[in-house]
Amino acid sequence: MDIGTLDIRQVTAPEDVSPELRHELVDCWIEVTNAGGAAGFPFPPIDARLAAPAVDSLVAGLAPGTSRLVVASLDDELVGWLNVRRDPFELIAHWGTLHHVQTRTGLRGLGIGAALLRRVREIARDEMGLEQLRLAARGGVGLETFYGRLGWKEIGRWPGALRLAPGDDRDEVLMVLAPL
Repeated sequence: MDIGTLDIRQVTAPEDVSPELRHELVDCWIEVTNAGGAAGFPFPPIDARLAAPAVDSLVAGLAPGTSRLVVASLDDELVGWLNVRRDPFELIAHWGTLHHVQTRTGLRGLGIGAALLRRVREIARDEMGLEQLRLAARGGVGLETFYGRLGWKEIGRWPGALRLAPGDDRDEVLMVLAPL
């Protein structure tokens, strides 16, 4: 596929999530999780009984100032998405957090994830008025390198914070992108 045809848009309100988009979000989350992706469900396999309520909760919380979906499509088919959130508490309202960064497994390496991250940086800075973005990534799968190529900096780790299975403890890697 030609990455040049990639369409990236944001969704800022629950009523803007069509039944089709909801279905695609659920399907993508299932696919990514069941392929071992660190996208919010640590113990695959999952199915729609787990993913659909999580999507519904995320969608219900959408609001222009505090939570947005950023979705990438090729030929009108969802190929990746993420969620950016800010806490309205005044002390920390200047930064946001990325959640559930994911791309369809068969399309990895085409630049979809990088394009999503470049776009969310613009949205966070220019539309949400944020000064920095943060995320937590699962260690041991190369995510630090991926994010690092896009300007993110590792600012800390929680060693062994994530237990995926007995004997399979992973670091949780804390990363920041600042300034936006």
